[in-house]
Parts: sequence; C-alpha cells; structure tokens
Amino acid sequence: MKQFYNETFYARTGEYTTDSALTLLWSVSVSMFPFGGFIGSLLVGLFVNNLGRKGALLFNNIFSIVPAILMGCSQTAKSFEMIIISRLLVGICAGVSSNVVPMYLGELSPKNLRGAIGVVPQLFITIGILVAQVFGIRSILTSEEGWPVLLGLTGVPAALQLLLLPLFPESPRYLLVQKKDEAAARSALRRLRGWDAVDAEMEEIWQEDEAEKATGFISVPKLFRMKSLQWQLISIIVLMGGQQLSGVNAVYYYADQIYLRAGVKPEDVQYVTAGTGAVNVVMTFCAVFVVELLGRRVLLLLGFCVCFTACCVLTAALVLQDTITWMPYISIVCIFSYVIGHALGPSPIPALLITEIFLQSSRPSAFMVGGTVHWLSNFTVGLIFPFIQDGLGAYSFIIFAVICLLTTIYIFLIVPETKAKTFMEINHIFAKKNKVSDVYPEKEELKDL
Repeated sequence: MKQFYNETFYARTGEYTTDSALTLLWSVSVSMFPFGGFIGSLLVGLFVNNLGRKGALLFNNIFSIVPAILMGCSQTAKSFEMIIISRLLVGICAGVSSNVVPMYLGELSPKNLRGAIGVVPQLFITIGILVAQVFGIRSILTSEEGWPVLLGLTGVPAALQLLLLPLFPESPRYLLVQKKDEAAARSALRRLRGWDAVDAEMEEIWQEDEAEKATGFISVPKLFRMKSLQWQLISIIVLMGGQQLSGVNAVYYYADQIYLRAGVKPEDVQYVTAGTGAVNVVMTFCAVFVVELLGRRVLLLLGFCVCFTACCVLTAALVLQDTITWMPYISIVCIFSYVIGHALGPSPIPALLITEIFLQSSRPSAFMVGGTVHWLSNFTVGLIFPFIQDGLGAYSFIIFAVICLLTTIYIFLIVPETKAKTFMEINHIFAKKNKVSDVYPEKEELKDL
C-alpha cells in the first residue's frame, strides 16, 4: 500500500515522495480509524435516542458499505485520499457499533444470560481479527493486486446485517421506556422469549421507568454532575481506560520483533501472529461460558492480574534476551499469557458492565463516555508507544504493568458483582456506594426550592 501511495504521488507530480512524507501519510491512514471511532462514540446518543437500537445499527451500515466500495476502488481511481477518508468512515462505524451492539444485546437479554450474551460481541470481534490475519497472509490477499479486495471485504458483514437485522425485534426497554409503546414492547419480549408470560419482565421495566421519571433523559454533562451516578461513571472511565492503556496494542506491536528474536523465520511470523489471534478467539469463547459461572468481577480481577504478571515477566525477558539464549521463548510465553488474560476479562467485560450499571435514561450517555475513553486511549497508545519504545526500550512494559495493577486494585475495592441481578438491583448497590437515599434522588431544582 505504501508503494501504491508513492506511485500515485509520482504519477501526479513526476517525483517520488520523501520517506518522512510517506510515513506521515501512512500514519494518518492508520490513525484515522481510532479517530473515527472517537467521533462514532460521540454520535451514539444521537442515533440510539432518535432511531432506536436496531435503527441505529441499520443506519450505521452506511459507514461500512460506502467506505468498503471506496477502498476497493482506490487503486483503480489512483487515489490514496479515498483510503484515508474511508478509514475515517469505517472508524465511525466501529465507534457506533462497538457501543450500540452491547447496549442492544444487553437490553434484549434475560438477566441469567445477560453476561454470556454480552461477551458475544467481543467474541465476534476476535473472530474478525483472526479472519483479517488469515486473509492478510502474503499468499492470500496481500499481494500487489489483492489488497484492494481485502479492504473491500469490510463491507460484506455490513451488507449481511442490512439484510438480516430487520428480521429482529427492537429493544423492548427502548419501546416501553422511551417510546411509551407497551403493546410493541410486549410483542418484542414475546418474540425474544418464545412464550407469552412476560408480565414479570414488563413489570421490572415499568419499575425502572418509574424510578427514572424524576430525572428524565440524562445528557453527558448531566451525567458528570449527578451524585447518584458518581461511582458508576468513575468505574466505566477506569475500566475502559484500563482496557486500552494496559498495553494490549503494544503487545501486538512488539510481538513480531519477539518472534523474530526467538528464531521464527520472517516469512513465518505471519502464521505465528494468526496463531495468537486463534488463542484470542478460543479464550473469548471460553469467557462466554464462564462469565455467568464465575461472574464479571472475578474475570476482571483474574484477567488484569494475568496481564500485570505477563508485563512484568516480559520486561525481564526482554532485558535479558541478549544474555540468556532461551529468554526469547519466555517472551513468547508472556505474549500468549497476556492475550489469554486480556481475552478473559479486560476485553469483553467493560462494555457489558456499562449496560448493567446504568439505567435506560443514562445508558446512551454512559456508552458515549465509555466509547470516547476507549477510542482516545486506543489512539493515544498507537500514537505515543513508538516514542515510549524508543525512550525506554524493554522497560516500556513497566508502564503497562503499573496501569494493570492500579486497575486491579480499583476493581477489588469498588466494582461489585452484577451476575444474575436486575438493572434495578445493581443500581440499588451503587446507590449505597454513592450515599444517596434511592436510585435517583429528587430533582436538584426541587431540592433547591
């Protein structure tokens, strides 16, 4: 792709671009994706409140199909600008879907399956990464002719969703609480559960609606001002920040160098990388089944502890790799251990918790905050890690180890277990932590009066 950028520049100007300019163009192309994710996170509240959860996801497919066509045609059109713009649009799609999908599934799910179903989006993200790694193998689609096809394939899942999602019901909570359409909500619940006896769940949603009437819709600024949501908000910021700043992108970034030092042939590194992706899929698949057995809190603590240990040992292994011949193999073990730990808790659980610890009126704004922290952290690590690596070398992973440790301590002290609890029960737990008398206290203006 860099060669395409250079040849396109030559065709326009009659001279090749400089190395620094080419690096800048490539960096912009890469960083447009997390920047688009940040923009998409800011659009979540607008989309879900006006279009509904299902409607937001259907509309969001525009931001995947259009750029897929643009990227697929970029080589023919001799335009690298099409790739840069498309990366931004695909990032917006990812920013919206990574927030709306957990929200939608969390609101559809019965409480006894909410954790397992909430982890499924992360499972399919890991499957998507693995598919990309397999298709990205040199002999398949990353040839000089094949890369536009590889980029264009991103529109295929969106096209499938556009065809199949209309067959699914809208979120019953959205229909009842926000649209006030009891008949549609009851019908959606019956379709989802497969039986007519949904009165108990309807009553639970009504209770949530009654509890929120005093507050109304909660915007992002209001979310930061409300004492009754104080610890929920801090928890989401810590968990989303910890998820990205714990070094997961840096580990993948460093992995190829570690494989090469361990004696893996350069042409075989791509297969080992795909193996890492396969481990990620397997462990996330396991998380789907154990999240309801062990609970969210245990998986988060276990995952961050494994990541902390892996970062510490990896630092020592990298420092000693030129002194002790078998140290590169320890580094490989650390990478796989880190991937396993992150796949169990830090990757899938934070988005699930946003659905669980916020009620209907504050949930869209909470996802906007969580998504913003997620994508800005992702963007920051991608931007500054090369400089950290140049400055600290092997010791750069100590920073990630410290972040993992601090996040673990916070989870242990603050984050409660939410397994098998209704949204109202979870919010009553946080009401005690926030030292308020109820889930939502009376309106501030009435208190002043």
